[in-house]
Amino acid sequence: MKVMVIGKASKASEAGEMPSAEMFAAMDKFNEELINAGIMLDGTGLTPSSRGARVRFSGSNRTVTDGPFAETKELIAGFWVWKVSSLQEAIDWVKKCPNCSIDDSDVEIRPLMEPEDIPGEHTPELISRLE
Repeated sequence: MKVMVIGKASKASEAGEMPSAEMFAAMDKFNEELINAGIMLDGTGLTPSSRGARVRFSGSNRTVTDGPFAETKELIAGFWVWKVSSLQEAIDWVKKCPNCSIDDSDVEIRPLMEPEDIPGEHTPELISRLE
């Protein structure tokens, strides 16, 4: 199964504060372990929301809002995409991850949709394009 591992933003990450050199080294070592174990498929940190935008969909209307966005706990600071055998394996790896935040922080793990998660009315051709 593939999962997205989502590092939530903090006041520090939203302020553009970078982790220490030691923390970067620890995270680099952790990423190497993930790569060597064949788990990490992709991942990166994100810039603060002040450099981004949101597009709100309401029927056929689109409204653009420039960052920054107020609710830090709802923002993402970075992500990985991992291939693991189970949600428990992803949890076990996340528990080994260095803590980049001096504040309390959360890391969310969400399985990516697989073809079998798509409702039955979708054609096999459409599903095969998603794989």
